[in-house]
Amino acid sequence: MKINIITLGCSKNLVDSEYLLRQFDASGHKVFHDATGLKSDVVILNTCGFILDAKEESIATILQYVDLKKQGSVKKVLVMGCLSERYRADLEQEIPEVDGFFGVWDHAAIVKAVGADYYPQLANDRITTTPGHYAFLKISEGCNRRCAFCAIPGIRGDQRSRSIKDLAEEAGHLISRGARELILIAQDLTNYGVDLTGRRDLPQLLKKLASLEGAEWIRLHYAYPTGFPEEVIDLMASTPNICNYLDIPIQHINDRILRSMNRGHDRRKLEKLLCALRQRVPGVAIRTTVLVGYPGETGEEFMELYDFVKAFRFERLGVFPYSHEEDTPAAALQDDIPEKVKQERASRIMELQQEISLEINTAKVGKTFRVLIDAEEAEYYTGRTEFDSPEVDNEVLVSKHVPLEPGTFVNVRINDAGEFDLFGDVVV
Repeated sequence: MKINIITLGCSKNLVDSEYLLRQFDASGHKVFHDATGLKSDVVILNTCGFILDAKEESIATILQYVDLKKQGSVKKVLVMGCLSERYRADLEQEIPEVDGFFGVWDHAAIVKAVGADYYPQLANDRITTTPGHYAFLKISEGCNRRCAFCAIPGIRGDQRSRSIKDLAEEAGHLISRGARELILIAQDLTNYGVDLTGRRDLPQLLKKLASLEGAEWIRLHYAYPTGFPEEVIDLMASTPNICNYLDIPIQHINDRILRSMNRGHDRRKLEKLLCALRQRVPGVAIRTTVLVGYPGETGEEFMELYDFVKAFRFERLGVFPYSHEEDTPAAALQDDIPEKVKQERASRIMELQQEISLEINTAKVGKTFRVLIDAEEAEYYTGRTEFDSPEVDNEVLVSKHVPLEPGTFVNVRINDAGEFDLFGDVVV
């Protein structure tokens, strides 16, 4: 059969899709990922149900493929992932044309619903859909935090860490197939291992992965500020193949809002951690996300966040308007910030961040950086420094004066800069 898996949402969903691709491939089926215009025997939609925009996109995609089924382009439509986990009963009633709804843990059931065999021995094996030279490594599932605005614990449950042994084995497989960059992901990297050993074992995991031959870049995504193990900061500073990069969402800086969000820290503790990163890892790139329009956020509290972003000058920053989600603690609060105000506040912070990003990038002109080439375009090669993660951060656009292969490292001298791009030439 032709089986096409469509992935919506985050990189954690993408990894789930990759595990399923391997299972179907092992049964001898033809597998595709995000293939458009393909006549398929089975389409599996891996959905996101985190915030309103993501839910709307997932529902629109389900309806799109239901229509294709009616037209005869698709024989069977299955839905999995966070939206299906969260709203399965409602979806079954509202969209009965779907052939089956499955939750986030139902991989074996999905495979059997297609009529394929599930191979437990392949549970940690997958077909990667990213360019071959980088891969995501999901080190745990679920989250023990209870942030007031977040629906993830209700969807994915409490944290379930994978063993260092299993992760090292999977990393070894990925490296043997060409991965040179491992991007560690989870709902919460900070608490990795607590459910297994009672302690935060991210430093031990990093030491193991950094020792693997061929792991040239190890990148950390989705770390939680509260309880972040400071040994990781020293490892980042002293270990060449751990990128000087950390994705650590702060969400807000005002103490009252942080308490209401149940973030587990105040502004003082957050600033102490961020300053330690800057001081002990010179040149570190800190990526963060902030949330504006949280219930009760006053103009003064928003400006406190704005002024902090302006003063701290994060290298990378994303902003989300608050989404009022049922079955979260914040759902009991009045969603009293008008949508227009939320969008205006988000736009103000992004405009500020564009200015900051341009200033930081301009300061790199004339300097030389090690760049990992991602792809060849018509007029240039695209690549990244260790300070940039794929798809979400800056790119380096490299002139085609020298032929290059994706997946190779080269030294590039930066000769121009934009808000979110650098431009340069290979140093021969």
